[in-house]
Amino acid sequence: METCSSCSSGELPKGCKNNGTCGTGNCNSKLSVFNWLSDIHPPTKKNQPQYIEVRFKDDRKDFYINDSNLVLSIGDIVAVEANSGHDVGVISLTGELVKIQMRKKKAKMDELGKVYRKATQKDIEIWQNFKNKEHNVMLDARKIARSSGLQMKICDVEYQGDGSKVTLYYTAEGRVDFRQLIKDYAMAFRSKIDMRQIGYRQESAKVGGIGSCGRELCCSTWLTDFRSVNTAAARYQQLSINPQKLAGQCGKLKCCLNFELDTYVDALADFPSSQTVLETEKGKAYCIKVDVFRNQMWFTYTENPISWHPINIYEVKKLVELNKKGITVKPLDELLEKEDLKVDLIEENNLHRFEKKSKSTNKRKSRNKNQQKTNTKNTTEKQKTKSKTNNTNSNQQKKRTPKKPK
Repeated sequence: METCSSCSSGELPKGCKNNGTCGTGNCNSKLSVFNWLSDIHPPTKKNQPQYIEVRFKDDRKDFYINDSNLVLSIGDIVAVEANSGHDVGVISLTGELVKIQMRKKKAKMDELGKVYRKATQKDIEIWQNFKNKEHNVMLDARKIARSSGLQMKICDVEYQGDGSKVTLYYTAEGRVDFRQLIKDYAMAFRSKIDMRQIGYRQESAKVGGIGSCGRELCCSTWLTDFRSVNTAAARYQQLSINPQKLAGQCGKLKCCLNFELDTYVDALADFPSSQTVLETEKGKAYCIKVDVFRNQMWFTYTENPISWHPINIYEVKKLVELNKKGITVKPLDELLEKEDLKVDLIEENNLHRFEKKSKSTNKRKSRNKNQQKTNTKNTTEKQKTKSKTNNTNSNQQKKRTPKKPK
């Protein structure tokens, strides 16, 4: 059984404490699926075939039929049917959830391969030997493609489990005539050659990496549906059209621009058009910015484009209705509501709350404290001297006053 990197067969696992049977097959596997139906065993017929999902290199997965009713679990290495010979992979999913995944990916029952057996030690050794050759074969394939003068890039190489076929993944901007190239590869690698063109997003999914958000790339961990991303998605989200910030590691627009696009579109449905023009007493005011989170629209005058005026969208709708009736609106300065003063005692909105204060400020504060102490001392001493002088004066006056005769 294949175990996680944080698990060990001899000792207690350090991570998930399931020793590779946590529902993913491997804690570090790409595109792993949690089997949330593993504890549910619905009534099934005796002769009903069992379906399993097998994971191969990187993000390649396929579905197979377990005709021989082998006892299989997640993480087992199996030998499965291929076009020529057999292939070796790791079981990534079993049970009823496989049928749901097959419906989602529209897999055809008639075209599914069969599971031959659990991989023997010999099968695993042959499989590992060919996997270790893949990096050197990729470098040699790049040299051969460069010498032939073809505008293409070999991204990845995958050997079949028995080594009878080599699949080379490449990227290119246009169509490539690689008929002679396949002959050269067959002579160099001594096996059947299969060339597959992939997109730049699929290339980044195979290579992997860390995005600007600090997490692993979505395409290499869970994303399987690569949809086209347009600059309109950035405009709806009020993002600056900066290709250096909006582009991912694949050189295309980031896939995450589509994640929140639907929520922004739903929110902007209540907003007036961004091309609305308000007729005011000072002149025409044009919309220059839309704030989705605060439900505000910023307007400015053509004569004074430096000053921007935020107005609530409900107020904007009222002003547009007044303009339609032919009524000019007051200037935007008078329409602005006075915001209530808010005191931030916790300094939550203060950007400098975590910065260390400089020594000069500390010295100044210490000087001010010392001065305050000295001032308080002086005032107390003055008060004491005044009280003493008052007491002495009162005593002298008592002595001077003559006593009344008896």
